[in-house]
This record gives sequence, C-alpha cells and structure tokens, in this order.
Amino acid sequence: MTAKLLLVEDNEMNRDMLSRRLRKQGFSVCIAVDGEAALDVAPREMPDLILMDVGLGDGIDGMETTRRLKTDPRTAAIPVIALTAHALATDRERCLAVGCADYDTKPIDLERLLAKIAALIGPEARS
Repeated sequence: MTAKLLLVEDNEMNRDMLSRRLRKQGFSVCIAVDGEAALDVAPREMPDLILMDVGLGDGIDGMETTRRLKTDPRTAAIPVIALTAHALATDRERCLAVGCADYDTKPIDLERLLAKIAALIGPEARS
C-alpha cells in the first residue's frame, strides 16, 4: 500500500525538493501551497499524513490550518507533522497543542523525517 502524504509548503524550492525526495521513497505526494489550499485538498484527497509548514506566508499559518483540520470531523484523525525552522521547545509545545502528532525542524533531515512518518503510519506504507 502506497501512503499518500499532503505536503503543505509555500516555498517552491522546499516544496519541490521535499516532494521529489518523498516520491523516491515510495510515497504518493499531493501538494498545497498555503493554508487555504490545505483546507480544500485534505478532505478531498484524504492523505494518510500531512506535513505542515508552520510558517506559511500569506493567509493563515500552519498552526491555524492544523487547528482547523483537527476540528473538521473528516480530517481530524489525519496525523500532522509540523515542519519549522524554529527549534525552540515552546515552538514544539505550540505545535502539539494545536493537534500536531509530531514536529520536525528545517532543514529537513530525511532519515529522521521518514522515521517519524513510519512511527505514525507504519513502515509498510512505502511502496
């Protein structure tokens, strides 16, 4: 079974690089370029896991997007991993408080991120 991931990332270079690396690892990847798009794409695509950039530029940020996804019965059970350049303990606590299942810092360490994904949706989720 190929797991479907939703990558919510407003930076085109980060989005392109990470989505290609995840596809090489056997995941199906759908993309949202901002929080509003994520709120539209998540219930339509029903991904197995969401990778959420915390610092989305325009519109609603990743924290608010996650909070809204967690209050929607259609998407509430989808695990979210927050991705952020901030590595403070308070940032991690804020991410967990809005409903993120885990937290990872940028720049992305792919092996570490893959381990977190596997812990949430199972190692067999890659094709």
